[in-house]
Amino acid sequence: MTTKDILHDTEDKMKKTLDAVSREFLEVRTGRANPALVEGLHIDYYGAPTMLKQIASISIPDARLIVIQPWDKTALPEIEKAIMRSNLGITPSSSGTLIRLEIPQLSKERREELAKLVKKMAEDGRVSLRTIRRDANEAIKKLQDDKVIPEDERFKAQDAIQKLTDKYIARIEEIVKEKEKELVEF
Repeated sequence: MTTKDILHDTEDKMKKTLDAVSREFLEVRTGRANPALVEGLHIDYYGAPTMLKQIASISIPDARLIVIQPWDKTALPEIEKAIMRSNLGITPSSSGTLIRLEIPQLSKERREELAKLVKKMAEDGRVSLRTIRRDANEAIKKLQDDKVIPEDERFKAQDAIQKLTDKYIARIEEIVKEKEKELVEF
């Protein structure tokens, strides 16, 4: 394994961490309808756990309404159960052919709770990035200890890893600011 391999592997892991943090942020309810709130719910569909987006169309007719229309009407009760089990805090209303989810206005206290949750998610993402950095630095140090690379190449590689870490932490910060703005805005 070379330093280039380690750098490439490190960047891949950091991208995946950033994607995971972004996905978690999408699931935070901000008072605005967003299909990401429900599309990842798992429904017991004929005995198999199936994601909602695979068995229904999800639309957003206005800023406070999510409409779920299953292609198979027999899945309606299971979709309702999954929504009730989720931590959305929204009660579905069914018309027999589709489900409507009214997104309630968030209270000031709830907005503050969600802001804390977003900050915690961001911190978890930063910790993951730092762990990836530590593992990469250890791999680089092992290459030097095994006399595969000289000391100056180790320092260059560790510097590159630190720059990657800074870049991805900055991206997480941007996403946090956007989400906090969204929480305050609506």
